[in-house]
Amino acid sequence: MAFTDAATSSAAPTLGILGGMSWHSTAEYYRLLNTAVAERLGGHHSARLLLASVDFDDVRRLQVDGDWDGAGALLAERGVGLERGGADAVLIATNLMHKVAPAVEAAVSVPLLHIADAVASAARSRGLTRLGVIGSGWVMTESFYCERLARHGIEVVRPPSGWDDDAATVDRVVFDELTQGEVRAESRDAVVRVLDRLAAAGAEGVVLGCTELDLLLDEDASPVPLVDSTAAHVDAAVRFLLG
Repeated sequence: MAFTDAATSSAAPTLGILGGMSWHSTAEYYRLLNTAVAERLGGHHSARLLLASVDFDDVRRLQVDGDWDGAGALLAERGVGLERGGADAVLIATNLMHKVAPAVEAAVSVPLLHIADAVASAARSRGLTRLGVIGSGWVMTESFYCERLARHGIEVVRPPSGWDDDAATVDRVVFDELTQGEVRAESRDAVVRVLDRLAAAGAEGVVLGCTELDLLLDEDASPVPLVDSTAAHVDAAVRFLLG
């Protein structure tokens, strides 16, 4: 039996993870990926993973400086390293850094498992096609994330006014608290008020478009269904790993 398991394992694909942005959410990816594979395969099985974990402080400086070319080059370099190390696909374990996903896709020859594709699939499986999106300020106010969702027929809903203030609120919670491992009840209340405004604007559900937000919110605290981007991304990755 041991020889059969080894032969089967050697033929299985390996997933490369670009992580560390922040390490808190990357740790959750690692836990969820291994838990799902173990549950589905049983025995001593776990996920075949390679991890390139960057220093988030380096990435954060590039974000604040608006140096997205530099950020894209950094992640592309690490993505190439994962491919050379044997990764059969690459995953960026953060929503925001999909802003530079085209740079990573251009640098590697293996597939990039895009988080917005996974989110759209998860939403449509629940019959949700009009969604609000919360996350970092860039995810909430720029077009790169919404346009990717639109490829799958997902309409992104925003309140008619005050959206920049909402984005600033969620961005502060993400970067001043969640990415540093802090979870505060008053911040949960503030984010729920943003969800209320999205529901009033016609959102059928809301995407937790930051991989740390699932540390703060679940559907019990939300006025609308939530599409957890981390869970959706992990599910897509597990489907890749298990064929």
